[in-house]
Amino acid sequence: MTSSRDTGGFWETTGAAKTFTHPLDPALLEEFVPLGARVLDYGCGYGRLTAELAGLGYRSVCGVDFSAALVERGRRAHPGVELLHWPGFPLPFEDAAFDAALLFAVLTCVTGDADQERIVRELGRLVRPGGVLYLSDVPLQSDPLNRERYERFAGRHGTYGVFETPDGGVFRHHPPQWLRGLVGAAGFVVVQERQDIVGTLDGRTVGRLQLIARREPSAGA
Repeated sequence: MTSSRDTGGFWETTGAAKTFTHPLDPALLEEFVPLGARVLDYGCGYGRLTAELAGLGYRSVCGVDFSAALVERGRRAHPGVELLHWPGFPLPFEDAAFDAALLFAVLTCVTGDADQERIVRELGRLVRPGGVLYLSDVPLQSDPLNRERYERFAGRHGTYGVFETPDGGVFRHHPPQWLRGLVGAAGFVVVQERQDIVGTLDGRTVGRLQLIARREPSAGA
């Protein structure tokens, strides 16, 4: 769940020891993705959700992450789960190789517009026409703590919503329309949205936005 521009190696050191909390909604997934689907968990970290998918009965699941440390941790924790360390693009799969892709709390760890666009565009290449992207991430929050740090770090990072944490992490919260625009530009159409409250890496809670987006059958034709 890192970017090619992860300066300082946060996700190879401090971040690699974090306990991730952003949860899967199994009922929402099963509504759109059958158990026989080929599923890519991009930004899988240490394979937490990849393993959960396998436990739910998904028989063809692959997790991919930029961080070697996180993937190694995942291989120790989930020896029967397919986890791949791959630091760049394109990913080593054919076009339309998957029926569905998960992108869970990945964009919040990737602060640059171009890097985010590159990720979602690559998933657009890999998900077959008619397939599904299940994106779950953190929109801009309205509480005083988050508003203060958005404003404090906006000048340094050039984007409102990017902030730093005391342990060296750099994260981003997004306008919902930006997330919708990313998936639309990659050839997906949002077919369902859900919002709820989830935990964060630092033990707080935030509102999250879940998008189910279908790859347009004509995309890339």
